[in-house]
Amino acid sequence: MLRLNNLAPSEGARKDKKRIGRGPGSGFGKTAGRGHKGARSRSGYTAKPGFEGGQMPLHRRLPKRGFTNIFKKSYTIVSLSDLSRFEDGTIVDKAQLIESGLIAHTDELVKVLANGEISKSITLQVDKISQGAKAKIEAAGGVVKE
Repeated sequence: MLRLNNLAPSEGARKDKKRIGRGPGSGFGKTAGRGHKGARSRSGYTAKPGFEGGQMPLHRRLPKRGFTNIFKKSYTIVSLSDLSRFEDGTIVDKAQLIESGLIAHTDELVKVLANGEISKSITLQVDKISQGAKAKIEAAGGVVKE
């Protein structure tokens, strides 16, 4: 019967630690599996990321390509169908959009696109709006302030 006092791992499940540098009989004596001389044979050796033994590293052999535009503005997209959750006469600004969970924080730039329909007259204050979305909001009796 299996009890705590007679628990043991399965046969072959556990291996003894490799005892390096303990004489020629171990198969890992003398140089302890590190070869002869050179950086890798020394204690404290660590290969730097991307180091290829002095050969020009891959990330330096490949040509550079493209660039990152530091002036690019990225907008969080909000659809008209998302705005239909607000009541008639509501002033929808970033604070309202955060409260409803459509955007995460006030630092985000918001653009409203004309995906879906809206039947409620709301006052919208966002950073950018498409012409189609503006037309649909105004057709429903709403106001757009940019």
